[in-house]
Amino acid sequence: MNLLDDARDVLPTDHDAATLVGRLHDPDEDGPAVVAVRGDELVDLSGVAPTLTDLLEHPDPVGLARTTAPRKTWPLDAVLTATLEGGPGPRLLAPADLQVLKAAGVTFVKSMLERVIEERAAGDVTRSAEIREQVETAIGGALAAVRPGSAEARAVKEVLVRDGLWSQYLEVGLGPDPEIFTKAPLLSAVGAGAEIGIAEGSDWNNPEPEVALAVRSDGRIAGATLGNDVNLRDVEGRSALLLPQAKDNNASASLGPFLRLFDDGFGLDDVRELDVRLEVRGQEGFVLDGLSSMREISRDPEELAAAALGAHHQYPDGLILYTGTLFAPTEDRGAPGKGFTHHVGDVVRISTPKLGALANRVNRSERCPRWTFGVRSLLANLVHRGLL
Repeated sequence: MNLLDDARDVLPTDHDAATLVGRLHDPDEDGPAVVAVRGDELVDLSGVAPTLTDLLEHPDPVGLARTTAPRKTWPLDAVLTATLEGGPGPRLLAPADLQVLKAAGVTFVKSMLERVIEERAAGDVTRSAEIREQVETAIGGALAAVRPGSAEARAVKEVLVRDGLWSQYLEVGLGPDPEIFTKAPLLSAVGAGAEIGIAEGSDWNNPEPEVALAVRSDGRIAGATLGNDVNLRDVEGRSALLLPQAKDNNASASLGPFLRLFDDGFGLDDVRELDVRLEVRGQEGFVLDGLSSMREISRDPEELAAAALGAHHQYPDGLILYTGTLFAPTEDRGAPGKGFTHHVGDVVRISTPKLGALANRVNRSERCPRWTFGVRSLLANLVHRGLL
């Protein structure tokens, strides 16, 4: 099963007008190059921006991406094909390098309720259907229009505490402080075409299709991309203190295909209106197809960015912030009542017209390519190439 029907599906529908940047593995230099899309070519910006962080921290990243004389170029179609088919040539990497990979959790009511269900099921998928019905009957509709941190939210909390229905997930979903956590280490994210990982031993897990923001060290949001915040529901359901084990595994953070910079034709208001489609296609013929809208997010992207970076916490190289997911698949796959979980070999496609399509294939984390290229490797490679 192909990751995408056409390699050009990777691109936004208006890619000719978009400022698209990213990272590419250059086999000739055995390292990453910072690139921009210009027409039918990918141009190498590494001479002026050896890391994507350098590009984003520049006073004019859009101007740099559009006008810098390239060190070299590659045919765009050839790179996209190699990226999706695993070819030996240059291929796209995740559009992040020295930025910290952060994530916001419980930012949509539907996913908030699913976290409550996980908690009450204690990670046991066989109890999820019964508990889902109980939770949705008790509190589902009442929370849809409640603004987090508001007086109304505080009143809802008082009622839920009184009735024994309060949860730590409702606290971060309705309370004044959002959940912001570290998703994965620097340089560990995988890009379009790569395998994504589900750790051995998990039998209740799911993709989390999200819009991810590139936030500069000064707090300015510079652009957006697509992300998959792969999650082990059974692990987090046993205890929220197991969140690192549920979220941070080999190949469990996916980003891409490109980072779309904010410019005169695309900005934060466009992000607020994005509809994100998730498709999962299994080797046995299973198909899951759903749509989520950023219009339903309970906290504005700027609010989430400010909660992650500010006077209370600095990130001198910026950060990538997954903004949370509306989509928590509950359709049965296999035995009735067991809900959705991944199978090895699943193809996961996350797409939206303004950002393109991020496609990956599911494997066990232990069988995915090992992560070996860390910060020391990057610095050594850049020095060897005369870029630092």
